[in-house]
Amino acid sequence: MTEAEALEKKQHKSSNQNGDVLPEATREDVFDHTYKEKEGPKPGTTIVWKNVILMTLLHIGALYAISLIPSASPLTLLWSVLCFLISALGVTAGAHRLWSHRSYKASLPLRIFLGVANSMAFQNDIFEWARDHRVHHKYSETDADPHNAVRGFFFAHIGWLLVRKHPDVIEKGRKLELTDLLSDKVVMFQRKYYKPSVLVMCFFVPMSVPWYLWGESLWVAYFVPALLRYTLVLNATWLVNSAAHMWGNRPYDKNINPRENKFVTFSAIGEGFHNYHHSFPYDYATSEFGCKMNLTTCFIDLMCCLGLAKDRKRVSHEMVLARIQRTGDGSHRSG
Repeated sequence: MTEAEALEKKQHKSSNQNGDVLPEATREDVFDHTYKEKEGPKPGTTIVWKNVILMTLLHIGALYAISLIPSASPLTLLWSVLCFLISALGVTAGAHRLWSHRSYKASLPLRIFLGVANSMAFQNDIFEWARDHRVHHKYSETDADPHNAVRGFFFAHIGWLLVRKHPDVIEKGRKLELTDLLSDKVVMFQRKYYKPSVLVMCFFVPMSVPWYLWGESLWVAYFVPALLRYTLVLNATWLVNSAAHMWGNRPYDKNINPRENKFVTFSAIGEGFHNYHHSFPYDYATSEFGCKMNLTTCFIDLMCCLGLAKDRKRVSHEMVLARIQRTGDGSHRSG
């Protein structure tokens, strides 16, 4: 085999259905066009009543917390925003862009920070989050998608957490190549100590800092920076699965459900460029516009400037334009 033939074969193996040449490490999060849903009746839905009760109580508590905002001190409100941003980065820059898609490399100190921030977000440990997210990309909008948006907004937003997973989600998740996650000591440490880390980072730290440092009441400190902040981060993340798969334009690929949704981009600190992201899941910026409306990309860029991150994967401008012309819906606007 000639060198040219070897390169062509390598590129063929690493290309998606649209002909885009992909980095070797992206195969586990590229849509699998060979998957076929099983014929016949769908398996019954099994409600997980514990989750239903906990999620109901959580959102009731968050609604009550809104009424406490006027009584919270300005420092407590600023602390709540900071906790929101830290926990959101634990999902967006951590579990999503770093560990799910391997779109950049992070040093050990940065990985530790993102692991701690991810525990503050309390959305399953990094290993489980990244595994399910790779399944979501590989089998998007099928029975094997954990939060299949074809089943409606409620299911994609929160309903998928209130029922047992479809058997195909479990089956496909077990077949993924996850050695990168299993070999990451930060991921495995967080998984081993996930429950105590959540108690400390999601609830105790957000609550105790305002109470200890500037005398906020424990009642307000628990409900606002802990419970309300946690609920807002959850829903901001869930909107990526629901709203960004249902409403918006599709300038890069009109053949897939994910959309460009500005509201989700704002609430999820940069994750709403979802048609782009599903077209090019390995791009660390999840957008062709860099830092524009994308706080997570700004954070990763800052970490690179500080020497804490490197090797950011990026899609070439030529490849983006080619994809727009080939599969876009005609709504693309530069900048």
